[in-house]
Amino acid sequence: MSLGYAEKLSYREDVGKVGMPEFFDPLDNLQPKIEELAKLIQGSHHLVAFTGAGISTSCGIPDFRGPNGIWTLQCEGKPIPKADVPFHQARPGLTHMSLVGLQRAGILKFIISQNIDGLHLKSGIPRDLLAELHGNSFKEVCSLCKKEYLRDFEVETIGLKETGRRCSDFDCGGKLKDTVLDWEDALPPEELHPAEKHCKQADVILCLGTSLQITPACNLPLRCVRAGGKMVIVNLQATPKDNKAALLIRARVDEVIAGVMQLLNLSIPPFVHIDRFIVSCFFFFKTKQ
Repeated sequence: MSLGYAEKLSYREDVGKVGMPEFFDPLDNLQPKIEELAKLIQGSHHLVAFTGAGISTSCGIPDFRGPNGIWTLQCEGKPIPKADVPFHQARPGLTHMSLVGLQRAGILKFIISQNIDGLHLKSGIPRDLLAELHGNSFKEVCSLCKKEYLRDFEVETIGLKETGRRCSDFDCGGKLKDTVLDWEDALPPEELHPAEKHCKQADVILCLGTSLQITPACNLPLRCVRAGGKMVIVNLQATPKDNKAALLIRARVDEVIAGVMQLLNLSIPPFVHIDRFIVSCFFFFKTKQ
């Protein structure tokens, strides 16, 4: 996650449990679990993914609660870790692209993300199949017409503040705001409502790389369980929702998802970087004297 984001957050003494030990399933237990997960996914009718910072660590972005996570080191009075790559240059990883492959195959119906790194959108997931519960560091939204603007740079503010830019729509011109939540901000209804809807519809929900601690987002997967669906958790650390999981896998998410894609005989699409640019045209007409 963005180191700048962590520094911009308002102060909060209690950020939940951090620095918990990581566990790894023995190899002879891991493969049967991956096979079971592949069968669950193959037999699903409405598969939903619920993602956290753990899917982006392989992209060079530190997590929050791991042994070397941002909040873990802050609580220990240590300097926060350095990202392996500049935040704006991070690229979607194997798990991001595998989810794209599942979506294109018609298997994955929706993604709910707690991440603000924008990597799901970069990966090619359609906007209408994604809920970014906590916002996107590279996105601004017009306060009037609600038009979204994706940037190649990290938006300077967080907390739904005005950024100093305006909507480019000629009929609007409204002030743009950042989309990243601070601690006290409520989940935006335009992201929360579709997330709730798909959790209720899901017969399988995959919780990938998340500690399931940040409320109220962490309670969304339980809507699937209450409706009779199955919750799968793939995370190296224990979570408060482990006892509700139909399948619990202690392994790196990339390793698990790669195994699943192989068993499903699905290819992982490559990431294709697309540059966005704006061309402005100005016309000048000479008037007759």
